[in-house]
Formats: sequence, structure tokens, C-alpha cells
Amino acid sequence: MKTFEHVYPRLSVVLILIGALTMACSMRDINTEPDKRQLRKMAAEKAKAEEEKAKAEMEKAKTAAENAIPAHNNLHSTLWVQTAAEYDALTRQAYAAAQVSLLAGLKDRKWTAAPVEQTEKFSNLPPAVILDIDETVLDNSPYQARLVAEGGSFNPDTWAEWCKEERAKAVPGALEFIQFAASKGVKVFYVSNRDASLEEATRNNLKALGFPIDEDIDVVLLKKEEDNWGSKKGTRRTVVAQQFRVVMMFGDNLGDFTDDYKTSRAARDQVVEDNKSYWGERWIMLPNPTYGSWQGAIFDFNAPKDARDRVEGKFDALQK
Repeated sequence: MKTFEHVYPRLSVVLILIGALTMACSMRDINTEPDKRQLRKMAAEKAKAEEEKAKAEMEKAKTAAENAIPAHNNLHSTLWVQTAAEYDALTRQAYAAAQVSLLAGLKDRKWTAAPVEQTEKFSNLPPAVILDIDETVLDNSPYQARLVAEGGSFNPDTWAEWCKEERAKAVPGALEFIQFAASKGVKVFYVSNRDASLEEATRNNLKALGFPIDEDIDVVLLKKEEDNWGSKKGTRRTVVAQQFRVVMMFGDNLGDFTDDYKTSRAARDQVVEDNKSYWGERWIMLPNPTYGSWQGAIFDFNAPKDARDRVEGKFDALQK
């Protein structure tokens, strides 16, 4: 009897080949599934490694930030006052120009630098000038430098301690102008928001630097020296204006010239605009980037108590 292979020898070979190919394909499919699992495992391990690397870099950056020297809020402004030749030039320029204005004001008896306070007839009154003290006559940048170095902020107690050291130096140009004014028979008044308890130390500091201090009448008018002598200086300017023709006023803050300074920034700008004929002639403003009512105006004079919130507020006030 003949078998299938004898009858169809070629067909048998074909069937054998087909069977072998089918088995090979099955084996390939069996081996492919582990390969996919391996790829997924490798991808997961790679993602985990990248995540751990990112976390490590974040921790490194955080550590670096914690160990870095923080930039104090007043670092640049204090350095500018203490080291910039431009600051020196500005203050000398202001006081040099003031000498020219003073001579013009002495000749013109209708001239006054106190339009609000000088309301009565004043043409026959003796001449006077009114100057703020801190950052106008006396340079207190070493106190600001201490705060920067120690990471501190203004405090009435540390400020009083600094004042009592009597170590403030003269703002460049101030001494020359004030001595010039005194030599022309002009009475020099120092109107400051230093507390009245600091008057002796303040007088000593001024005298040690050569600033003229009249002993016949009180020319150092400090805050709280009288019941109605508050932060606004209008009442003290009025006291001077009642006895003297105020020829010039000097300061580093808008409040040294007018009581309309604790308002919005737009209103403060308008005050400057409304008095534009006085600036540079009867009113001399000195530069002070370290403190002043300009900072309060950023927050409408209601600054946040938290230092970080205040810094954020200042960033928000930037005009980009």
C-alpha cells in the first residue's frame, strides 16, 4: 500500500516547511512579549532616574539660596550715598546754586519761600533760611550701613543711640552754604523730625562740624518740642515766618516744604507741579534714596507689616 508521501512527495515537503515556519512564528511571538515588558521597565527606570535627578538639583538650588548672602533692601541706595561721586556732585551742586539764589532773595524784599506760612506783611522782617537736618545737613548713612550689615530695619531705639554718638558728618556742600548764609546776616533754622529728647546730641553734632547755632533764640526746632509740633512741620515753619522772612528752604523730603505730602503718588506729583516755580530757587531738594515719605506713598501710607509683603509691593510699583 502506498502512503501519502509516496503519492505526493513534493507536497509533503511543502507541508513540512509550512509547519516549521508556523512554529518559528509562534516562538517569535512568545519571545516578543518579554522584550516589550523589558522596554517598559527600562523606560520606567529612566523616568524615575530623571525625577530623582531633578529633585537633587532642586535641593541643591535651595541649599545655595539658603546659604547665599541676602541683598538688603537698602544695600544699593546706602552704597550710592557713601561711595558715588555723583551723590557728592549733586549735593555740592545744590548748595552752590543756593548761594546764588540766596543773594537774589536778599535783594528782593517781596521774596518768600513760605507761601503758606508767610501770610502777613514780611518785607521788613529779617531774613532766615530753614533747613531739615538728616540727609540735608547731616549724613546718617553709617546708621543705614549698620542696618544693612546686620539685616535690620529702622528702629527708634537704635536711631536714638546713633544720634547720641554725635558722629554724623556734614552733607557735602551744606557747611559752606550755611556759613555763607550766616555771613550775610541770615538766621539759620534747623527744623527736624528728630525727637526733642535728642536736641542736646543734635546741637553737639552740628557745633562740632562748624555749623552756626544761634544761642539767643531756639533755632533747632525738633518734633514734640511743643505740643503741636508733630511730624508735619507747618507749625514750626509758621513760628519762624512770624519773626523772619523765609528766603529759602532745604530738605530731602516733600514734607520739608509742605504739609501736603501724605497723599497718593498722583497727588504728590501734583504738589510738585503746583510749586514748580519754587524748585531750584527758593526750595532746594537734596537726594535721599534710603528712606522718606516716597516709600510710604507706594502703599498709600498703609504699608504691610510683613517685610516680604512690603518688598512685593515695591516690585508691583515698578513701571515696566
